[in-house]
Amino acid sequence: MPDRPQPLHFLRGRGSVIQTDSRFAQWRRQALDDGWPATDDACPPRTRVSPDAARTVITRNRSPDVPFDRSINPYRGCEHGCAYCFARPSHAWLGLSPGLDFETRLSAKFDAPARLTAELARPSYRCAPIALGVNTDAYQPVERQLGLTRGILQVLAAHRHPVMIVTKGALIERDVDILAPMAEARLVQVMVSLTTLDASLARTLEPRAAAPKRRLEVVRTLSAAGVPVGVLMAPLIPALTDHEMEPLLAAAAEAGAGSAGYVVLRLPNEVAPLFRDWLARHAPDRARHVMSLVAQLRGGRDNDPRFGQRMRGQGPIAALYRQRFALICRRLGLNRRHVDLDSNRFRVPPAPGEQLSLL
Repeated sequence: MPDRPQPLHFLRGRGSVIQTDSRFAQWRRQALDDGWPATDDACPPRTRVSPDAARTVITRNRSPDVPFDRSINPYRGCEHGCAYCFARPSHAWLGLSPGLDFETRLSAKFDAPARLTAELARPSYRCAPIALGVNTDAYQPVERQLGLTRGILQVLAAHRHPVMIVTKGALIERDVDILAPMAEARLVQVMVSLTTLDASLARTLEPRAAAPKRRLEVVRTLSAAGVPVGVLMAPLIPALTDHEMEPLLAAAAEAGAGSAGYVVLRLPNEVAPLFRDWLARHAPDRARHVMSLVAQLRGGRDNDPRFGQRMRGQGPIAALYRQRFALICRRLGLNRRHVDLDSNRFRVPPAPGEQLSLL
């Protein structure tokens, strides 16, 4: 029996209201109707943060679909609670639910700055741009109290290491004092994730992320500070946000974005049933149409994990997206300049007790 819809106040601030089971668990939850109606006095779950016991802070990848081979995610799980988040299945590895647990039971690398310094100091380390916050947002609400992302940026700036940042959090404005000098040395690029301009849609789709208007203000702030900034329309959701491609990119260009990109909705593993549940609750009139178009983009399935296909999809709809995107970027002057981050300025952190250079 499917989970019954919860009271509306229970939904406020959370992208998921169900607990899908970890695919690695040896047990399964089953909802049972005990005959009692749902009450209105249920308390929304609070966010809990525990230490992340990972031994390294830099994660490597070999994906040909992304322009980096290493990344840092100071947090596991994300309080933004985006209903579509492709990173939700990672919580299954922790024995937690990719549903509500993903946005309420977080873990943090509390010693990330010190650990990063040690990894950069290894003799085998070779400098190349690090992507910050590409799996879970480095500027999610908990960062305001913990400051791990700022600590990481301070390490990267001190050793002149290039970094690429993707975020939908307005808290990045706090770190302009670090980002602006890094930008002058060609050490940073920022992409602000902007899914929709519709505030009411964003409130349920990505409930604890900055509002769309606020994210455009972030673009304006970073651009004014000389930080190379672009907008990433991610995800592009058929029949829900795809009609906004032209006005969204126009608003981004007006705010000062110099580049733009997009990623078609991805629904790996447990994300598919979670997103279907969100559609049933918040867009029941178009749920079937959305998933039909997703299947057309994904070869008849909810998801296509293949490299070369997973970011943009395939078929006529995917081709139309590519054409529309290229035309609007050309008209708005987006993507005319490529930001080439400089890895040659990197300074190896000194060993303990080693004298620092005066230059």
